[in-house]
Amino acid sequence: MLNNQFQPQSKLPDPVFHIEVDKIKPNPLQPRRDFNEESLKELASSIGEFGILHPLVVTKHEAPTDFGTTVEYHLISGERRLRAAKMAGLERVPAMVRALPTERERLELAIIENIQRENLNPIETARAYAKLQEFGLTQREIAVKVSKSREVVANSVRLLNLPSQIQEAVSKNSINESQARLLLAVSDLKEQQNIFEDLLKNNFSVRDLRARIQQTKEKTPAVPFLPPDPELQYAEEQLREALGTKVRVQKEGQGGKLTISFYSPEELQLIIDKLVKSKNGISEAALPDLSEPKEDFSI
Repeated sequence: MLNNQFQPQSKLPDPVFHIEVDKIKPNPLQPRRDFNEESLKELASSIGEFGILHPLVVTKHEAPTDFGTTVEYHLISGERRLRAAKMAGLERVPAMVRALPTERERLELAIIENIQRENLNPIETARAYAKLQEFGLTQREIAVKVSKSREVVANSVRLLNLPSQIQEAVSKNSINESQARLLLAVSDLKEQQNIFEDLLKNNFSVRDLRARIQQTKEKTPAVPFLPPDPELQYAEEQLREALGTKVRVQKEGQGGKLTISFYSPEELQLIIDKLVKSKNGISEAALPDLSEPKEDFSI
């Protein structure tokens, strides 16, 4: 018979502590921004009757003072439960204390917890992904962490290219994510705004909206179709992976233009840092050879 010390050990569950609500501070990296007041009241009523069924997740922080050490907790996930608990008059809430030393780890857990519970609206999700990109993650790495495809992450982040008015409509569920993606296909901002206003006024379905956009395209003079250049497509893909953001390479005669998209000042700085750290701006191994005279690009 094998000795017990050789038996596989099951992982013990994280201990749950009951922590004073006044000592728990909101998470500044919380990806969720909209908290429906009526929904909070319903949750507060449920908590008052049944208690909090799922513990919050926090990190512990100690700071020296003139009178010793003060202890407070920073919320990682469970802000909606914390707000409802305060509304219900609870003095303490159950919480698991995790050791997460970096902002990136705290943000990752907050995003994953919210996405798994489907608590984020599409714009909050897009901003959360963009924030992770600021911490150096590529879209492929983000996709692995949240169990989504890279295409899903990329399409989500693209929503941040919409004007703020349309983003707000998505956040408030005035239009859905599929409709928002269709609006992204309208490059003319004035026409995009007109179609958006028609969408709100007439409550178009996705099919109706697609037809409305198609009508606009049919009125626009057609441009000659040029087949995509495989080398340019490959360069865009490699740059997108290296920089973790949308990149477009356009050929104009013997020269060209490189467009790198960013969604916040922080992300711009991150992109600059990545370029500066590389000896030649972008590693030679990451790109196809576009240095021949016929492919002479200027950036």
